[in-house]
Amino acid sequence: MRILYGVVGEGMGHATRSQVILRHLVDKHEVQVVVSGRAHAFLQRSFPKLKIHEIAGLNMVYEDNVVKLGRTALDFVRKLPAFADNYETFSRMSEDFRPELVISDFETFAYLYAKQHDLPVLSIDNMQVMNRCDLDVKIPKGEKGNFRLAKAFVKAKLPHCDHYFITTFFFPDVRKKRTSLYPPILRDAILDAKSTVGEHVLVYQTSDSFSDLLPLLERSGEKFVVYGLNRDEDRGKVQLRNFSEAGFVADLASARAVLTGGGFSLMGEAIYLKKPIFSIPLGRQFEQTLNALYLEKLGYGEYHTEFTDTAIAKFLARVPSYVARLGEFRHDRNTSLFADLDSTIEKIRLDGRLVSR
Repeated sequence: MRILYGVVGEGMGHATRSQVILRHLVDKHEVQVVVSGRAHAFLQRSFPKLKIHEIAGLNMVYEDNVVKLGRTALDFVRKLPAFADNYETFSRMSEDFRPELVISDFETFAYLYAKQHDLPVLSIDNMQVMNRCDLDVKIPKGEKGNFRLAKAFVKAKLPHCDHYFITTFFFPDVRKKRTSLYPPILRDAILDAKSTVGEHVLVYQTSDSFSDLLPLLERSGEKFVVYGLNRDEDRGKVQLRNFSEAGFVADLASARAVLTGGGFSLMGEAIYLKKPIFSIPLGRQFEQTLNALYLEKLGYGEYHTEFTDTAIAKFLARVPSYVARLGEFRHDRNTSLFADLDSTIEKIRLDGRLVSR
């Protein structure tokens, strides 16, 4: 089939997940991709022979680990002319490629193209768990407003897809039809990594303005390897490293634990490699808070709202108990999702679509 695959460009988790799915699809189907942000260059490098269309997308603006809604809205307004250009890209695609199926990893414009042309559309992401499942964690009082907002946003983002493939490390009850849950989609570098236990704690922090972190790590006396601050620097027991896939995977696989935000992709990778996680979700980003709440509920690590010397020390002392719980997690090397995705695409090929209009 001719498949249009849309990838949201906010963060790199969607891109790395989509890379795995695309590698599975390109041997069987004609595929073109629409993607925004840094994810475009990443997927272009990954698939030099594949048609990767760059489109404009919305980016969140952060300051001190909190989403700044006003600056994010201003960024959206500034990009309105570029959003209009997106429709020209899709018009050309309609003439040259003529997709038969759309798959969206939380990407809006490919989804809208499917609806405009009455095409079947599949959703593959981790976000829809908020809307299509019964969550069984206690949401903190201060996060209930963020939860309602996030759930409404997710519900409105990709409504009425033919099927929702949700990736997750927690498995609440599904409450809506055309929905199925799968373990996190993991790249081969993670699946093939050998997990060992070294001396260092891996830290992944993407907010350059989160300025209090490094002095706190240095005070602790523990060994840390820090990614995400865009520089290489030897600070004694604290090592800052520029990102490289091989280096990051090696440092993650050999870490004794992980300190990070609430991003789903790194959580999934760390859980697979049995690494306890100290999670501080981004403020006003409830999807990350939800990940951290389930992380703590399952005994895979801890949910915190800030880094403190005491909290990190107590977490590291409890690492062995978290490792024991992580030993119960099972992953199928993406096989169940691939099998169900293939059968779903085949059914669409034969029958035209999964749901009637």
